[in-house]
Amino acid sequence: MFEEQISANINLEEEILKLKKELNAVILAHYYQESEIQDLADFVGDSLELARVAKNTDADVIVFAGVHFMAETAKILNPNKTVLLPDLEAGCSLADSCPANQFKAFREQHPEHLAITYINCTADVKALSDIICTSSNAEKIVNQIPKDKPILFSPDRNLGKYVSKKTGRDMLLWDGSCVVHETFSERKIIELMVKNPEAKLIAHPECEDSILNRAAFIGSTSKLLKYVKEDDSKSFIVATEVGIIHQMKKAVPEKELIPAPPEENSCNCNECPYMRLNTMEKLYLCMKNKTPEIRLPESTISSALKPIERMLEMS
Repeated sequence: MFEEQISANINLEEEILKLKKELNAVILAHYYQESEIQDLADFVGDSLELARVAKNTDADVIVFAGVHFMAETAKILNPNKTVLLPDLEAGCSLADSCPANQFKAFREQHPEHLAITYINCTADVKALSDIICTSSNAEKIVNQIPKDKPILFSPDRNLGKYVSKKTGRDMLLWDGSCVVHETFSERKIIELMVKNPEAKLIAHPECEDSILNRAAFIGSTSKLLKYVKEDDSKSFIVATEVGIIHQMKKAVPEKELIPAPPEENSCNCNECPYMRLNTMEKLYLCMKNKTPEIRLPESTISSALKPIERMLEMS
């Protein structure tokens, strides 16, 4: 793909802020974005927080510094607004693990099941779902479903297992997972805990059971951030995508925040490769050129909106 050249003399932050004013745009960034983008964004949050902001924004243009399914969600909630994503290749391993045609076939095999689907999925899968959830509200939503109603939970099996344990519900789970949260090494985390006995392990529920069983606290990215602010401990081992540590350091600079290590020393596997595709340069270019733009068929928007609105109502 042709890459537009940017002058070395340009001040990207200044130019992005100018474009934001010209476009009447809002910049939304996920906690897993690079720190420069987080610091420039109007709102930084997890999937649920950003969905709420996207639903209520007065901006004409939504610039979503996140991954594709998040920008799609913003478009579903704002079909008449322009939604831009700095890099269209910023996908999600969980979304990739649940193709719409396979999900449709799976639902048809279990027609009596209510489909609660994690927001980390494509717009087409959302359109085939009954209720969308996030890691922040999955437990709360499942607890509102009648006990005699069977549940199909997709696509993250680790989050599904965790919610099943918390709620006591025996749910049918789609076999998907996140490449980042799957790579954390139990052995290396134990080594860290031995070296740092005062540090509390905190983990995202997308992690494997072996990690969650050792965690002092389990929660979504926003809940992990809240926990390090409020807990009396001075040191934490953080088992989720390393981008959240930027906000944690800003909130509690006096505390020690240790990223949980992946199995391989040779990779940055605790960084989401998709999230890191977005850069300040791409953010500037997408606003300057008003592309890449998220476009969805009206039928998909109409069908996907219902389960997202049910989520927001039940949250």
